[in-house]
Amino acid sequence: MADDMSMTPSRDDFAALLDESFGGRDFMEGSVVKGKVVGIEKDFAIIDVGLKTEGRIQVKEFGVDDDGKATIKVGDEVEVFLERVENALGEAVISRDKARREEAWTRLEGVYALNEPVMGSIVGRVKGGFTVDLGGASAFLPGSQVDIRPVRDVGPLMGKEQPFAILKMDRPRGNIVVSRRAILEEARAEQRTELVSQLTEGEVREGVVKNITDYGAFVDLGGIDGLLHVTDMSWKRVSHPSQVLAVGDTVKVQIVKINPDTQRISLGMKQLQSDPWDGVEAKYPVGAKFTGRITNITDYGAFVELEPGVEGLVHVSEMSWTKKNVHPGKIVSTSQEVEVVVLDVDASKRRVSLGLKQAMDNPWEAFIAAHPVGSTVEGEVKNATEFGLFLGLDNDIDGMVHLTDLDWNAPGEEAIQRYKKGEMVKAKVLDVDVEKERISLGVKQLAGDPMAQDTYKKGQTVTVQVTEVTSGGIEVKFGEDEAPMTAFIRKSDLSRDRSEQRPERYAVGDRLDAQIANIDKAARRVSLSVKALEMAEDKEAIEKFGSSDSGASLGDILGAALREKAAKE
Repeated sequence: MADDMSMTPSRDDFAALLDESFGGRDFMEGSVVKGKVVGIEKDFAIIDVGLKTEGRIQVKEFGVDDDGKATIKVGDEVEVFLERVENALGEAVISRDKARREEAWTRLEGVYALNEPVMGSIVGRVKGGFTVDLGGASAFLPGSQVDIRPVRDVGPLMGKEQPFAILKMDRPRGNIVVSRRAILEEARAEQRTELVSQLTEGEVREGVVKNITDYGAFVDLGGIDGLLHVTDMSWKRVSHPSQVLAVGDTVKVQIVKINPDTQRISLGMKQLQSDPWDGVEAKYPVGAKFTGRITNITDYGAFVELEPGVEGLVHVSEMSWTKKNVHPGKIVSTSQEVEVVVLDVDASKRRVSLGLKQAMDNPWEAFIAAHPVGSTVEGEVKNATEFGLFLGLDNDIDGMVHLTDLDWNAPGEEAIQRYKKGEMVKAKVLDVDVEKERISLGVKQLAGDPMAQDTYKKGQTVTVQVTEVTSGGIEVKFGEDEAPMTAFIRKSDLSRDRSEQRPERYAVGDRLDAQIANIDKAARRVSLSVKALEMAEDKEAIEKFGSSDSGASLGDILGAALREKAAKE
C-alpha cells in the first residue's frame, strides 16, 4: 500500500509534468501569444498555441473580404490573446480582438511618449463627443476637439482615416482621449508662420472680408487673416464697421503692423488715402468761423466734423453763453449743422478746439450796447439770496441788485423781504463787466439819494411819524414815501421840560414836528430834536413881541402872538 502511495505524484510533481507537457514554454494568462491555424470549422478558426489542446476564435475577428468570406486560412500564423488556460486537457480561451487591442495600446503608448499624431477614424457618436478607432483601440473624441470652429455636420468626417493627437491615456481604465482640433491648429500655425514670413509691414495687398465685429473686420489675405480695426478704415469717424464694409467684399489694405510673437497682423485702409490733417493749421486758422456737423455728443462736449477725417471738440464750457452746467445733448443734437469758431489747433496731437458760443453775439456786450450804465431796465425777480436780488433780463442773462442797493434807508435784509419771485422790478444799470459776465443793478438809485440832493438842511423843521417807541427815545420817518428818511429822537430831545421827556407819551403812527439838529452825510444820519424846535420858537417869539426884561412873560408874549394870528385869519 505504501508503495502505491509512493507512486502517486505530488502536487509539485504534477506542476512539473504540466510544464513538461507544454514543452517548457512560459505561457501566461493575460498575454499575447503566437499560434497556428490548424483548421476552420464553420465560423470558427482552430488555433494551436502550443498547448495540448487548441482554442477557438470566430473567423470574423480576422476580417472578411468584399464577398464576406474569411481571409484567414489553414497554416496561417496569428497572434492571439490568451485569456485563460483551464487545465492541461481543457480548452484554451483565446481572442484575436483583444490581441489587436493589446498591440494597439503598446503601439499608441510609444506614439504618445513621442507626442506624435496617430491615424484613426471616427466610427460612432456618444454623449459629449465621438468614438474613434485607432487601429484596434477605441478612443474618445470630445465635441470641442473635432474642429477649430464648431462643426454642424460631422457626417463627411465619419469613417474617414485622418490624423489625431493623443491628449490622454489611461491603460488600467482603458481610456484614451484624442483631438482632431490640435492637429488642425498645428497645421494652421505652421501655415500661418510660413505666410507671415512672406509679408512685410507697409506692403499693400488685396483681401476678402471674412467676418465683421463691433470693433473691426477680419480680412483673408490668402490663407491668413488680418484685423482691420474700425479706426483704421477711414479718416472720418466710423460708428460701426458695417457702415463701410460687408462680408465678401474685396478690399485693398496696407499691412500696418506684424507682431512676431503672436503673429497677429494689423491692417489699414485709411493709410492708403491722403491724411486730411496735413496742413490743418493753415486750413483752420484760430478765430475763423466754419460750419460743421455734430457727429458725437459726450458728457464733456460735442464733436464737430469740419471735413471728412477732421473733427474738433466743442467743450461743454464753450457751448453757450448762458446755459451753465447743462448736458451738451440739451444744447445740440447729432447730425445738426452748427457754426463754430476755431479756438486752438494742435496738429501734432490731431486736436482742434472749437467754440459754439463764440459764433453767437456775446449777450453781455449786446446788453451794454442796448442799456448803457445809467439807463433803466425792467426784469423779473428770479431769485433772492443772502447777497441780493437777481432779475432776469434780455437774452437769458441775469442782473443782481445788491442788498445795499435796494433802499437808501432800510437795511438790505429788511428791504429784500418786500419782493416776491416773478414780480417785475425796475432798476438802474450801475455796471456791466463783460469779462466776468456780471451786471450790477440798483433799485434805490431810481429815486436819487436824498442826502446828495440837499433836500434837508440843519435847523429845518420837519413833520415826522413815529415808527417805534423805545425806553431811550422814539424812531421816526419823514420825507417822501418813495424814499423816506429815518431818524432817532433821543429821550432828552423830546421836550424842553424834563417832565415831558417821556417816550411813552407817543404811540406808533403819531405825528409831530421836530427840528433837524445835525446832518452827517458820510454816516447817512440825521439828528432830530423837539426840544431844539421849542427853544427856537421861544426865541423867535421873544424877538418879535418883546423880551422878558420888559416885564412881559413868555405866556403873555405867546398869547398876544396867538391873538394877532387869529385876528389876521
